[in-house]
Amino acid sequence: MPSRAWTPPFPLDLGAVLGPLRRGPGDPSFSAEGGIWFAANTPCGPGTLHVRRTSDEVQAEAWGEGGQWLLDGLPALLGADDPVDEFVAHHPVVAEARRRRPGLRLGSTGRVWDLLFASILEQKVTGMEAFRTWRELGRRFGEPAPGPMPLKVPPTPHRLLSLQDWEWHQCGLDGARRRTLVNAAQVAHRLEKAAEMRSRELLEKVPGIGAWTSAEVAQRSWGDPDAVSVGDYHVAKNVGWALTGTPTDDDGMMELLEPYKPQRHRAVMYLEAAGMRRPRRAPRFSPRDYRRF
Repeated sequence: MPSRAWTPPFPLDLGAVLGPLRRGPGDPSFSAEGGIWFAANTPCGPGTLHVRRTSDEVQAEAWGEGGQWLLDGLPALLGADDPVDEFVAHHPVVAEARRRRPGLRLGSTGRVWDLLFASILEQKVTGMEAFRTWRELGRRFGEPAPGPMPLKVPPTPHRLLSLQDWEWHQCGLDGARRRTLVNAAQVAHRLEKAAEMRSRELLEKVPGIGAWTSAEVAQRSWGDPDAVSVGDYHVAKNVGWALTGTPTDDDGMMELLEPYKPQRHRAVMYLEAAGMRRPRRAPRFSPRDYRRF
C-alpha cells in the first residue's frame, strides 16, 4: 500500500477542495468517513485514495493499480497548481467571502471520464434525480474499489456500452442523457486529452455536451477558474442577487462577472461558499422517476 505525506504551502480547506468530487448523498465512489475517500478510474487502472489532515501535513494512502498515479497527483488534486493568488475581488461581498475562506482552492483530478459521466447525468434534471441515477449505475455496474473501504469505482465506458435497455431503464435514465452518455463513452479515450489540453471545446464536439457540461468537467478536471456553469437553473439568479440584489439571467451574469475574467468561476465559487443564494419563493421542482415510465 503506497502512501505519502505532503505539507501544503498555503491554507487548505480539505473538505471544501475535495467536496465537489462527491455526487450527492450515498455516492458509491466517495466517503467522508475518517478523512476523504474516493475511488476513480486512472490511466493505470482503478484506484482508491484516502486523504486526511494531520496537523500541518496531509497524509494520503492509496490502493489498486491506479493508486500510485493518484498519489503522484495529490498536490494538484489539492490545489497546488491553482492560480488563486492572481485573483482580484471587485465586489465587497466577494472580497469578504474570500477573506473568510482562505483555504478554498480549485483542485485538478487530471482525468475526464468519471467527471464527464457524472455531469451528463446531471443535465436538465434535479440534483436528486441525477444523484439517484449515479448511485444506481455505480452500485450495479461499478467494480468494487481496491482497499478497505466498501466503495465502487465508477463504471468504465466499456461497461456502460455493454448495458441492455432494461438495465438503463432500471437505473432511471431517460433517452436524451443516455444517448449523450453513449456518445461520450464511444470516444472516451480521446476525450481524456481535454485535461491535458485544457480544452472545453474538445468535450463539446460530442453530441449532447454543451457549455454547462464542459464547464462542470473543467472545474474539476483541470481546475479551470474561468469555467462558469452557464445554463444552470440557479447560478445566474444567485450571482445576480448576490451582486445587485436582483436575480438575473446568463447574459446578465456574464456581464457582472466580466471584471473577473479569466477567473469568473472562482468569483461564483466564493459567492456559493458564502451561502449567497436568492430567497426561494416558488415551489421546488418535483423529481421524476423514469423507472416508472
